[in-house]
Amino acid sequence: MTNTLINQFESLQPPQVICIGEALLDRLGPLGGDPLLDKPVEDRLGGAPANVACGLAKLGNKAAFCGRLGADLIGTNFQNLFNSRGVNLQGLQIDEHRPSRIVLVHRDQAGERSFQGFVGDLGKGFADQAMSLTDLLTEFPKLASTATWLLVGSIPLATKSSQEALIWSIEKALELDIKLAIDINWRSSFWDPKNITETGPNKIALAKIAPILEKSDLLKLANEEAIWFFNNNDPSMISSSLPKKPDVLITDGSRPVRWCIGGFCGELEVFAPPSVVDTTGAGDAFTAGLLNQFLKLSAKPQDQKQAEQVVRFAAACGALVCGGAGSIDPQPTYDEVISFLLEVSGG
Repeated sequence: MTNTLINQFESLQPPQVICIGEALLDRLGPLGGDPLLDKPVEDRLGGAPANVACGLAKLGNKAAFCGRLGADLIGTNFQNLFNSRGVNLQGLQIDEHRPSRIVLVHRDQAGERSFQGFVGDLGKGFADQAMSLTDLLTEFPKLASTATWLLVGSIPLATKSSQEALIWSIEKALELDIKLAIDINWRSSFWDPKNITETGPNKIALAKIAPILEKSDLLKLANEEAIWFFNNNDPSMISSSLPKKPDVLITDGSRPVRWCIGGFCGELEVFAPPSVVDTTGAGDAFTAGLLNQFLKLSAKPQDQKQAEQVVRFAAACGALVCGGAGSIDPQPTYDEVISFLLEVSGG
């Protein structure tokens, strides 16, 4: 069968957050080397929604992942990983004909990463591109019955089947008063595999992504994404330009995070990681930390200090992930984040 829902290794914890989109393998090249040609490489499970689901679970939250994997070793490894973290798999689909995607990740000598295309395509595309709405029609409403947040990115919009599934899920979530968190996670190579240089979206991509931005309650952007999609990097202005006036956070590598949450705005100097092995997944850990804090608050921050604490926690999650290889293995527990924050504050 092409559309097979997984049932073994299935965690059925009712989720607080549903993360929908891609799960894939990051093939990390040696520092300064080519991940396609040079050795040794490190294969690490990743993909932004999968990273956030695992990050949330590691922090003690109940999360579900909806997406599609190949009937291959990568798919099996993901099932085992999700199961070990307690991530709900009711919305996980297995594709018998398309493989799980492998992303080539170049790392410079400082550990900063860039994407260099994909390998493993057998001529029918990758499993994540074929995420099926038919399968979601039954499973997603079950997950949504307990969820507070839906977390999505832009990558599923790049192909017809996954686009259809994503848009339906967003509309269904909004019908049920589930809040929509968006990390755009723009990757030009997912829209044009020949384009391994990170460039901004073209008119077609903008036209597909803009409608979901208008539905967001929480929007996380990299600085370059803010410029590409909104022509400015002021979180207050971006929030004001959207119908739901979402909370907006803009990350910029080692430069300060700019944010506007619940009407309170500011900047936060990012924390220096204890060590830097690989920056892959730092943004996704930030997003997981952010959602963790919103779940704990159960409402908007009530003052500037509370809003700053939300951002500090998220920034600490991002910093700690840089200390290990890959996006998921180095994710911190809640207690590890608190210990780190106490250490950096001198208390």
